Amino acid sequence: MDTTEKAMKKLPDAEFDVMKVVWATQPPITTAEIMKQLGVGKEWKIQTIVSLMQRLMQRGFLRSEKHGKERFYFPLVEKDDYLTFETGNFLKYFHDNSLSNLVTALHGNDSLTDKDIDELMELTKTWKKERRG
Repeated sequence: MDTTEKAMKKLPDAEFDVMKVVWATQPPITTAEIMKQLGVGKEWKIQTIVSLMQRLMQRGFLRSEKHGKERFYFPLVEKDDYLTFETGNFLKYFHDNSLSNLVTALHGNDSLTDKDIDELMELTKTWKKERRG
């Protein structure tokens, strides 16, 4: 685990929305590209995007390079790393670190389809085989 992962914290929704665009784009990305993909629909001004990018740099999620008048941003945290972090927090906070509590909650409100249940069963079989080596 590197320093970034140790210091990782939950992102506010707006910053997470920006990071989803960053992760979906081949780096580097510019504020203009973020604005094009996200800002218009959310009715954000360019300064809002700039502020969000600055906060993400302060949090260690992005780094930037300036070339001429344009600033280019690069992700420092991988999407899978952040999602693993968030999922772990969710499981801990809402389900007492119990996967069975989570699945029971999903089953209890009919969120799981038969296909979902079949996929879970296949996943657990695969994971069990992998553990046995």
